[in-house]
This record gives sequence, C-alpha cells and structure tokens, in this order.
Amino acid sequence: MKFMKLGSKADAFQGDGSCSRFVASELPTDVVIVVGDVKFSLHKFPLLSKCNYLQKLVLKANEISDEIHLPDFPGGPKAFEICAKFCYGMTVTLNAYNVVAARCAAEYLGMSEEVERGNLIFKIEVFFNSSIFRSWKDTIIVLQTARSLLPWSEDLKVIGRCIDSIASKTSVDPSSVHWSYTYNRKVATLDQIREVTARPQHRHASVPKDWWVEDICELEIDSYKRLMFAIKAKGRMSAGVIGEALQAYAMRWLPNSVDALVSEDHVRRNKALVETIIWLLPSDKVVGGFCSFLLKLLKVSILVGGGDGPRDELIKKISLQLDDASHDDLLIPAWSSDITTVYDIGLMQSLVDQFAKQHSHDMDYVEGNETSDDFAFGHDSWLKVGKLVDGYLGEVAQDPNLPLPNFINLSQSVPESARDTHDNLYKAIDTYLREHPGLTKFEKRKICGLMDVKKLTSEACMHAAQNERLPLRVVVQVLFFEQVRAAATGLNAPQSVSCDSSQSTPNTQDYKKAMPEDLNILSKQMGDLKISEKKD
Repeated sequence: MKFMKLGSKADAFQGDGSCSRFVASELPTDVVIVVGDVKFSLHKFPLLSKCNYLQKLVLKANEISDEIHLPDFPGGPKAFEICAKFCYGMTVTLNAYNVVAARCAAEYLGMSEEVERGNLIFKIEVFFNSSIFRSWKDTIIVLQTARSLLPWSEDLKVIGRCIDSIASKTSVDPSSVHWSYTYNRKVATLDQIREVTARPQHRHASVPKDWWVEDICELEIDSYKRLMFAIKAKGRMSAGVIGEALQAYAMRWLPNSVDALVSEDHVRRNKALVETIIWLLPSDKVVGGFCSFLLKLLKVSILVGGGDGPRDELIKKISLQLDDASHDDLLIPAWSSDITTVYDIGLMQSLVDQFAKQHSHDMDYVEGNETSDDFAFGHDSWLKVGKLVDGYLGEVAQDPNLPLPNFINLSQSVPESARDTHDNLYKAIDTYLREHPGLTKFEKRKICGLMDVKKLTSEACMHAAQNERLPLRVVVQVLFFEQVRAAATGLNAPQSVSCDSSQSTPNTQDYKKAMPEDLNILSKQMGDLKISEKKD
C-alpha cells in the first residue's frame, strides 16, 4: 500500500477522555473546536494560517461564543485531527484508507493554495495522482471509502477519477499486468505457483484476461454499476469477460437460499442488485454455460419481484442463446398465485417465441432449400431448441394441472424443420396421455396430431404400435409406415428392431417399391377406421 508522510514534528495531541483532545504545549490554548462529540482545545495561529474557513468562524466566535462548532464535518473527528496536525507541522501519514476523508476535510476547512502555498489540498492531490491512482488495489480501497463521504467525494470527483483509473487498468493487455500486485485469485493452482516461482522474470505471463474480476466484487452496487458501465464504454473488453464478471458479482452478493432472497430485510436490496446486473449484461451472445446463469438470474428476479422492464430485457438475452440452455434450468417454478401449474410454461412459451422472432430468417432460409444440409451445418440452433422443447414438454407433461392448449401451443412453436426425429415429442405426448386419462377422443387425436409418425425411429414405432393409450388411427398409421419402411429397404416387417435414429425417411419412390398386398391390407384397415370414426 502506498503512503505519504507530511510534517516532521512529534505528535503532541493528547486526550483526557474519548470526548476531549488537546495539544501539549507551554502556550495555553485559545480556541475550542467541536467536531461531533469531540472537543479540540487548540491554538488559533497555526490553524488560521492554513484554514480559510476557520478564519471566518473565529471572527464570529469572538463575538458570540468561545467555541466553534463544525456540524456535519466530513470524516468526523479523525479527519479533523489529521488537518489540525498538518497545521501544527506534526507528522501525518496518509494512505488509501484515510486520504479521502482528509481531502474532504481539507476542502471543508478551505486549506487551499490561496491561503498558503503547499497547503494540504495541494499535497493530497499530488498523492492521488502520483501514487493512489497508479496503484490498482489502492484505487479500489479509495473508491470503497469514498462511498461513506458522499456528497463531498462526488463533488471533488474522487469517485469519478477512481472509476476512470480502474476501468483503464482493466483494459490493458494482460501481458503488461504485473502479477505481484494485481492478480488476486483466492485459490491458485499448483501449476500456477510453480510457474511463478520458476520464472520470476515472467510473472505476468500467466495473467488471464479476467484477472480483475474478483478484485472489484467487493464494491458496493452503485460503484460497481458505474465501473462496469465505464469498462463497457471503453469497448475493449469481450462479452465473455463481462459476463464472467457479472456472474462473480452475483455469486458474491446474492444469497443461495430462497428465504434469504425474499426476507423483508434484504428483498429490496436483492431486487436492486438483480435489476442492475440485468442492465449490465452484454448484448452479444456468450458461450460456455452463460445461459444457465441467465436463467438462474431470471428465477431470482421473479422471486424478488423484479420489474417488468428488466425481466423483459433478460428474456430477450436468454432467448438469444436459448440453444445453450438445459432442461433443468428451464424448469422454473410457477410462484405466481395466478398460475396453477407446477412450472411456469407461459414463461417457456415467451422464451421460445422470442427465439423464433430472432431466428426467423434462419427458418426462411431452410424452408426455401430442398435439402437440409445447410440447416444441419449452418443453422443447428433450431435443432437444439427443438430437442430442448420436447424434453421440457416431457417434464411438464407429468403435471396433472397442465392444460392441453398450453402443451399444444408450445409444441407448435417449434417449426417442422427443427425436429430431425419425433421420438422425444412422442415420449412427451405419451406422458401427457398417461397423466391425463380423462381426455376425450377428440383431445387425444389433437395431441397425437402434433407428431409425424414418419419421423419416429424404429424403436419408437415398436413402442407406439403396442401403446394402448394412443388412438387406434395413430397405431394403424405407425404400422403402415413401419411396413413401408421395411418394404423400402427390401426387408420383411422386422421381428426385432434396433434403435437407429439415423435411418432416413422413405421418399415417394420408396413407397412405390412396397409390397402391394400389405399396402392394400393396411389401406383397407385405414379406410374402415375412417368410417368407424365418422360414426363416433
């Protein structure tokens, strides 16, 4: 830590209790200055020679009272004592912990160059510029202490200069960062320790791009917010590092338990914290599990009653990288009393709709191409979301209170081209049929109409062919397609089927190669089925 020593005389301040301070001297004191609950018995001459404000107050005090009261003195008695010792020429040590208080106190007392050259304000400013703002850790400490000295520290631009100094240092090339005084990881790996000790001349070689992330996590939310805006404004930091910094800050300040999040003492603070983090999120997509963090942040936002604006912004950012999400993170409980389902399926619907809106050009491109090769290699985000939605439906289908329209609408939010197979969708439909035995025939046909039996693998077809929960029409369709597939490959109807999801769907020419007798039989069965359904 940097420090500056001022003065050369021995410290002659003494006290006869916690509320009284005086200078041990042969000369009697001739002025009493009251700061807070402490009375300072001092001498006029050394004080008035450097403090413009005290000069004015002493003139008034002689006419009214023997005491001078300094209400709302920045930094309190300790800061005033630093200024008083400087006036007496006594040794004073300034450091990152007391320099802001001393600067504000000197401003209050008017200790400027107009009163005397080389006054306290000048010396403190020299210390700021030559030492404090050149030190990473000292600047952070000063920024932390400055928060308790508002509005003085803000008016004197101490906070602004600290933020600019810190933001500038985060933007430098990591190779220029000196490990010895900046890298502050709580846990260093054995390899890192060996590298530092083995090659001391290259200690900065292993400093990562996010070396500064943990150091600023101790900042209060308002200072952190301003600092992150300054860092982003410089435009040199990648979205990934910004995202990592926000994750680290959220982990530092957001409690893990639900009770702590919604407690009356902290819910307002937690709400402000979450909303601030949301507005600081990078606009670009961040890979590497960042979507999981965003979804957890969404859960916390719902719990603490976050505003609609920040929540909508968060939904947009989640939908931007929905293809990186997992089923577990998307299973967000329905905490609203207006929702009867276990999970908030409406929220999931919003995420998928927003994703569809942002990626509509991808699907337009796919639908205009006869082959799906370009889609598979260049637009696989939709394929991932399709699997994600089907897996999510399989989980929420177990909820007996899940309305059928909600299930259908979410399933239909995924374009046809986004599902290479319908196995997972079939599993979700089967689960819904099992948990909702009271569905009518019409409702069963409607939910089963969501899947295309031609996109079921052989294993799924074998299961569906024996599934008593499916309408008879769907079972016949499955048998018909499986027979066609077997005929198209030059085989009889399979006795045992391997689960090979890579099997291609037969095209029109494959159908023509199918055995006429089997096709006629199945066609007649389907015709009879249509007649029976009309009667129903």
